[in-house]
Amino acid sequence: MAVSSLRCAPLLGLALLLSASPLRAQGTDALCARTALSIPLRPVLAQGGSEFVAAVAGLSDHERDRAIRSELLAGNVPGFLRHLMPATLNVRGPSGLPLRLTLCVLPDYLGVGSDGDYLLVPMGLKTALTVASRFGFTLPTRRIVDLIYRQASVHLKPEPLPASDEMRSIAYLQRHDALVEEQRAALGAEPGALTAGHKKDLVLSAQLWGQPGRVAIYGWQRADGAPIQPLSTVHGAAYADYSHGVRLVSQIVYLNGKPESIFDVLADPGLAPLLSDEGPLPRAAELERAAASD
Repeated sequence: MAVSSLRCAPLLGLALLLSASPLRAQGTDALCARTALSIPLRPVLAQGGSEFVAAVAGLSDHERDRAIRSELLAGNVPGFLRHLMPATLNVRGPSGLPLRLTLCVLPDYLGVGSDGDYLLVPMGLKTALTVASRFGFTLPTRRIVDLIYRQASVHLKPEPLPASDEMRSIAYLQRHDALVEEQRAALGAEPGALTAGHKKDLVLSAQLWGQPGRVAIYGWQRADGAPIQPLSTVHGAAYADYSHGVRLVSQIVYLNGKPESIFDVLADPGLAPLLSDEGPLPRAAELERAAASD
């Protein structure tokens, strides 16, 4: 089914057939398993998360962001983050026939290190978009964040730390990471399971074009799915603190099993409402390309 064939046609039943429990439509795992990944192989001598913490402890925010970008682009990413998970929704399409849209997403937020020693890392918007572009991904929208939370098999609760000037420090980041891992261990959850609730997401939003130089964040859901953080562009694009996470979404999505560009879906007036509650985002690909080319 070509995206162009659905252009401008209204979607029926946007009270999507979504459940609060994890959804695994037949064949969607296989779709994501064969989705091409461009994440480089992890170097044999790459730093573990604890080594990385020691290496960046004395760096400025800007220098640490550059170090995170360098490690990620070099492939210093845990193995479990290389296995994409499906997030699937079902609606009635323009003709009234069932339409299934499957996204392939990282099971958790981006981290530096190995499977046994990693650190979930926040980053500025430019670094997030650059890494996403190089790997063949993009950032989620607010609607995608909610979809992932509903379908996650592991829900972790937010762990806010006291607000202070240290929120951007590596010490705060380590402390929060330890709290996340304690929750994961208490639940007996494997790192590769689709996991949500423990970070605010950097997201694509129409506000990024209305307020250039800002970053859009959203999420940190409570147990009922309601986010602590509504959509916000209060921070500059380089800002990152311990509560932020970068969840990547593959640029390839599947409409009734057929591959399409997520950017085409986001730009299509008929299909964009599936993934965006702000209407079409026709310049999403342009935003990513610009960040990656600087």
